[in-house]
Amino acid sequence: MKAFLVANPKGGSGKSTLATNLAGYFASKRHEVMLGDIDRQQSSREWLAIRPFALPSIDTWEIGADNISRPPKGTSHVVLDTPAGLHGKMLDKVLKLSTRVIVPVQPSMFDMLATRHFLTELLSEKAVRKGRADVAVIGMRVDARTRAAGELERFFATFELPVLAYLRDTQVYVQAAGAGMTIFDLPPSRAERDLEQWRAIIEWAEAE
Repeated sequence: MKAFLVANPKGGSGKSTLATNLAGYFASKRHEVMLGDIDRQQSSREWLAIRPFALPSIDTWEIGADNISRPPKGTSHVVLDTPAGLHGKMLDKVLKLSTRVIVPVQPSMFDMLATRHFLTELLSEKAVRKGRADVAVIGMRVDARTRAAGELERFFATFELPVLAYLRDTQVYVQAAGAGMTIFDLPPSRAERDLEQWRAIIEWAEAE
């Protein structure tokens, strides 16, 4: 079973957008996908509730801050959405479920400051140090023409971590989420640029 932890201590960093779309990709490939949500806002779980029945299935299981249980047997892919402020014992618990960690970061000073402390803690965790959980970062809502995009690139360069993608700032994700969908459920022509940006993320996610 492959288990992906999507984490950042900063609220509004794009965790739920990344988690739902990653689950949507695996579902589009007909994998047995579980999307877990331990965020108090339950954004991913509420999104699942409006997902059209006709789309590729994404399930969930009973999970919460005090009940970090393993997903049901037979699950091939797990994506876990996490709350803001994730650290300490809670971080250790969710890492025990995870084989890969994706940290989304928006190009703002506050996001980068919060993420720097989190990445330092994350990289010191035993599961990461022992190679049991691989870590990568993704830029979220990035406009390549801005100074902020350059600052985010320089921030990432201070860590020896793979930078999988810089996802553009677009309403495509917002509109898809509002319909219980992902970019992988849309007509390819509507999400062509976004699907191309996801290519490296998918390669990393699919790698053994």
